[in-house]
Amino acid sequence: MSRPADTPLWRLGAHEIARAVRRGELHAVDVVRAHLERIEATEPATRAWLHRDPDTALQHAAEIDRRRADGQPLGPLAGVPVAIKDNIATRGMPATAGSRMLADWYPPYEATVCARLRAADAVLLGKTNLDEFAMGSSTEHSAFGPTRNPHRTDRVPGGSSGGSAAAVAAGHVPLALGSDTGGSIRQPAAFCGVHGLKPTYGLVSRFGLIAFASSLDQIGPIARSCTDLALALHAIAGHDPRDATSLALPPPPLPDPRDATSLAGLRIGVDPALLERSPVEPAVREAFASALERIEHAGATLHEIALPEPRHAIATYYVLAPAECSSNLARYDGVHFGHRSAHARDVISLYARSRAEGFGAEVKRRILLGTYVLSAGYYEAYYGRALRARRLVHRAFEHAFAR
Repeated sequence: MSRPADTPLWRLGAHEIARAVRRGELHAVDVVRAHLERIEATEPATRAWLHRDPDTALQHAAEIDRRRADGQPLGPLAGVPVAIKDNIATRGMPATAGSRMLADWYPPYEATVCARLRAADAVLLGKTNLDEFAMGSSTEHSAFGPTRNPHRTDRVPGGSSGGSAAAVAAGHVPLALGSDTGGSIRQPAAFCGVHGLKPTYGLVSRFGLIAFASSLDQIGPIARSCTDLALALHAIAGHDPRDATSLALPPPPLPDPRDATSLAGLRIGVDPALLERSPVEPAVREAFASALERIEHAGATLHEIALPEPRHAIATYYVLAPAECSSNLARYDGVHFGHRSAHARDVISLYARSRAEGFGAEVKRRILLGTYVLSAGYYEAYYGRALRARRLVHRAFEHAFAR
């Protein structure tokens, strides 16, 4: 493998690790151990993780090395350490969603994305921190404490997938999964200086994702390069009969690292008025303009388009997402599963106390807002209008993509 001899294993990308492990140039056990040591050295300051399982990870890595020695074929993510956001069900690990409501819950099933990562021979190291039930943009609203930005620990990593973004940025893993409802992969990736992708709705199965707003939630990858994002997307995408919203499409093709810098044939729409209508820092404007120049230089063509006012989309989101949150989180009542209050006198106080004790302040705010907009007297005034506004935004994007 062509890399400087003094390059630490934790600095390698997912595609570099997988290629070297398949060729026998690296042992998966050595790769996993190097990342575990990196976590031990930096985690106290970053606090990206809620659960780690080093013993199982090393056992899985040893099995990958044994199969390679026996001449068996290995998957596209062979030996790659991966972190999973803790609102995604993972076999043998807790799924807390960053909430005391699910503090002791071990799901009896596994998310499709985790099963597909294992099938690709990735090694799952553990679960990362998040804003409670993925509601937040700073990873400060976790019941188990905040995550810090590894570049500056006095700053936030973004959210709600801040633990996954921080783990990638700190070199704990080259690849992580997050979930994105209204920016929860893309924003923390930006804050931490890494890459994040919210896939097209339905391209990646949501089976095993703890629901926030079901019409908006998507699972996606975070990595330090676009090549690694494409590699991860290839592994986790594809139709899943257990998700009714899953698209009947094959996963995207495996990326070729040799084509990683070419955008030939790609047409990209740009709304030049968008930045003018938004309060954007001058440095961000300059970075955006520089990115457009690089995109053109790489072979893509830019096309001017017009998109709806951002304030309309944001207002629509803040009606629809809390409404779906209110509906989805109604299941946490102290009876079926999750936190159950020990101080209830009857069934009504059981519901009330269990939810009051189990949910944090931000989740309660969103439940209250969502319940209000779904109430009989205000349903049409808020929720009905938001549905119509979403259709208008949808049509505007359809019109742009049809050009």
